[in-house]
Amino acid sequence: MGLRMNSIEEELRYLEKWFIIAVLIGVVSGFAAIIFHLAIDYSIQLFLKWLAGYEPPKPGMESSIPIIPENKLLLFLIPPLGGLLSGFLVFKFAPEAEGHGTDAIIESFHYKEGIVRSRVPLIKLIASALTIGSGGSAGKEGPVAQIGGGFGSFLAQLLKLNPRDRRIALIIGLGSGIGAIFKAPFGGAIFASEVLYMMDFEPLSIPPAFIASLVSYVIMGFFEGWDHVFWAPDLASKVYVLYDPPTLTFFALLGILNGAMGILYVKIFYSVRDLFRKLKKVPRTLKPAIGGLVTGLIGVFYPQVLESSYGWLQMLIRGDFTYMPLQTLILLPFLKILATAFSIGSGGSGGVFAPALVIGGSLGALIWHFASSILPGYDVPIAAYVIIGMMSFFGGVGKVPIATMLMVSEMTGDYELFAPSLIATTLSYIITGNFTIYESQVFSRAESPAHGESKVGLLRIIYNKLKVEDPSLLVKVRAKDLMVEAMAKLNCKSKIAQVLDLMKKYPYRVYPVVDDNNRFMGFIALEDIVIRAPRRSNIEIMLLPIERGVTVREDDTLATVLEKMIENEIDKIVVIGEDFELKGIITLKEILKLLVSTKIRVKIR
Repeated sequence: MGLRMNSIEEELRYLEKWFIIAVLIGVVSGFAAIIFHLAIDYSIQLFLKWLAGYEPPKPGMESSIPIIPENKLLLFLIPPLGGLLSGFLVFKFAPEAEGHGTDAIIESFHYKEGIVRSRVPLIKLIASALTIGSGGSAGKEGPVAQIGGGFGSFLAQLLKLNPRDRRIALIIGLGSGIGAIFKAPFGGAIFASEVLYMMDFEPLSIPPAFIASLVSYVIMGFFEGWDHVFWAPDLASKVYVLYDPPTLTFFALLGILNGAMGILYVKIFYSVRDLFRKLKKVPRTLKPAIGGLVTGLIGVFYPQVLESSYGWLQMLIRGDFTYMPLQTLILLPFLKILATAFSIGSGGSGGVFAPALVIGGSLGALIWHFASSILPGYDVPIAAYVIIGMMSFFGGVGKVPIATMLMVSEMTGDYELFAPSLIATTLSYIITGNFTIYESQVFSRAESPAHGESKVGLLRIIYNKLKVEDPSLLVKVRAKDLMVEAMAKLNCKSKIAQVLDLMKKYPYRVYPVVDDNNRFMGFIALEDIVIRAPRRSNIEIMLLPIERGVTVREDDTLATVLEKMIENEIDKIVVIGEDFELKGIITLKEILKLLVSTKIRVKIR
């Protein structure tokens, strides 16, 4: 009871510490989201409507009909103009504002102690409004994450918070910005915690992120209204058909397709990015304009790829194919990937979330077409497929399945799809594997410099590096080549008093335990012996808690050794022979010695 009370008191102190900071971050993020939203609207009016004569459709309850100019050649010229202005602004004043924003915040969290230069949020806001407003295929998520996160970092530096708290303030700002701009306070807060890792969360950020995200959402709602970003039909009356075996099968197919397309998205995006970085003779300020030319060229023939494309996505949710014939729908995911890669990968400023929703939503519409064609009278609304496509595509490619399902549910108001979406999102997440659109993500907190790389985290980095640089080493080297003698093994029949001298000589955290025939029995922790030493020094080791331990055979490969250590989250493993005889032990130290001997460098970042 006392421990529980202490825990509650600690949580209350934690909330008291962060409440005012979270509210301040939420207020600024909310107003910044409003300004950013208006800046994009005015930019679209200036570049696309007034200069090019193109008015894209809008999402929401009162979605509009697109106005496409007769002279589409103007659409070819406007994106490079926006890219030119954006490129000059970014590379002249804040080069770190290029690209897709969210990744820059993730990088700052892991590698820069949560520090963002104070000028970055303003430059990011203007540059992104220019990129998106001129037709660049990008979204609001990255910019608003960098704007909110940038203020969180600024406030933390102003208050002279330590690096740990500065990082938390940074991602509180990220979450509150997302929560405001997409009117998704719950999903935004979870997104901030989940997006940092491929398979983990940052739990300390969640309570204050909820507060900040709620505050920013309320401010956005008062100024922009409380309607969802997308209008979607009420699917409550169709719940019974969403769980039919054929429909669930099609959702699974959608998840598989989204996983495959997610890998393509990542590969193309970063291939284009790397291509532009290799163009050393081209001034950086001009590269976004070149990317804009490619986007504009696509836009001349398929204006559906320009800007965020949310209005076109809304038309798919409504089932309106007036401007979206099947042949266009088939091409749209591929064209949107290309347009996004050239708009952002060239150095333009914008987010990757909106394009991902459009790609996933259009793939969902294609699967719905397929289902309708083979099942006459199929009455599941297309909205179900489009929305689940949105969830599953970004859930997989962004490695944020939970946050994405929450955010899209909040953006559309269709919470009935949360459960059916689990099938598609899980499959997409599994298929994309280590492919992620956020290259600064690390696997888990164990690999993050923000938490100090653990030994297990370092083992994972070593394993991944060897798979790329010297895969033959993983097969050639055997456990017997790495193992060393276990100098500090304890006999199970020894008494505590008898092993204390050995433990003083070898002060390890755990010790291997063997029987009289040198057969490995497991590991015993130092604290389990020390705690009992003063009072029960005559007790035998075998009567203390002994963990079973993980073992490998002498002929097992280095790959097997590393896989078992990573899977079981241990930094030492026992090598056994026949009849479980203890042959030796392998620790991180032995693996690092191997890397030194082979001259393979392990670089964390």
